[in-house]
This record gives sequence, C-alpha cells and structure tokens, in this order.
Amino acid sequence: MEEYINKIDMQSVSMQTLAFIGDSVYNVYIRTYLTSISNMQTGKLHRNSIKYVSAKGQAKTIDMIYEILTDEEIQVYKRGRNTNIHTVSKNVDVVAYKKSTGFEALIGYLYLKRDTKRLDYIVNLCIDCINKEG
Repeated sequence: MEEYINKIDMQSVSMQTLAFIGDSVYNVYIRTYLTSISNMQTGKLHRNSIKYVSAKGQAKTIDMIYEILTDEEIQVYKRGRNTNIHTVSKNVDVVAYKKSTGFEALIGYLYLKRDTKRLDYIVNLCIDCINKEG
C-alpha cells in the first residue's frame, strides 16, 4: 500500500478524492470497532454501523469534535465541506451532507498523510461521542 500512497500528490489531490478515501477508511475503523465489541451477524453489524457512518452521524460527530481539531485539520475539513457536490442523498439535508464530506476528507487526509496516531485518536473520539449520544 505504501507504494500507492507515495504516488498520491497531497498538494493536488481533490477534496472529493480525500472524502472517497476517508469514507472507506472510516468504515473499516467502525466495522472493526463493532466486531470487537460483539460477534453479531453481518446484517446487524451493518445496521449498527449506520449511526456512525451515515451522513447524519458524521455531521453530528464533526460538530462534537470540532474544537479539538488543529488549524491544519480545520482547513482540510472546511475545504472538503465547501467542495462542489453534485448529488445529495434523499435521506439527508445538504448541510449535513457537506459536513459529512468535510469529515470524510479529513479522515482521508490523515490516512494518506500516514498520521495513524492522530487518525486513531480522532476516530476513537468520534466513537465515544456517538456512543454517549445513544
């Protein structure tokens, strides 16, 4: 994987591409977390993951963790949030969808930057925030 990551120009990669990567990375984290706490069937795992990985869940999460982000992370989040979006899911409003895209761009950025310590910290904080909400 290192070989492929090294080929990505972090200065020119689009925010939508960072969000594309971030969506997958966040999904893997959440699925791993859910599997670690319960050995349930995949259908239940998927249903339980929705509160974490849905646009609504991610929009709530970014609001809850925003104050702990660094200036650099805020800049990435805002650029992702403000990117031009052509389609929006029928189950979510535009504001939540944009926040979600910014959140995913941030996760993708940290992953491609290989800042796993910070990525782990932020994802764990997100999990805690969603769990406290119920």
